[in-house]
Amino acid sequence: MSQIISFSADAQFANGLEELIEKSGYQNRSRFLRDAALLFAELKQRGDLENMADDEVVEGHIVVYYQHNVEQKLIDLRHSELLDVSSYNHSCLKHSHSCVDIMQAIGPAKAYRSVIEKLQNTPYVDKVTFVAAPMREHGCC
Repeated sequence: MSQIISFSADAQFANGLEELIEKSGYQNRSRFLRDAALLFAELKQRGDLENMADDEVVEGHIVVYYQHNVEQKLIDLRHSELLDVSSYNHSCLKHSHSCVDIMQAIGPAKAYRSVIEKLQNTPYVDKVTFVAAPMREHGCC
């Protein structure tokens, strides 16, 4: 069941809110504000990956865009002890002429930072991003 929550904002913020929502790709104000609040709370509680404690356990996805000649490094990573990779997907992006690999993994923040830094400094790797899973006390799994 939905519950209405209201808040006050200055005129400048209120006038720019619709544009901010639209630029962010949302079509629903409530979902935008909910997602923004959850992201803000998580960042305040855990911080971003760069600022997390070394031993903070993180689960999420590493997304790697690359050209060929990187496959063996990605295979080695999936089979290393650094992160526990539970799912892996490879796609060829014909329009952008790139490959993309997505790894779902769990491990300490320090290991994630190390893996991402190594990948970012690997020839033929174009882009590396990380998306942390939201933390919940209970839920579907």
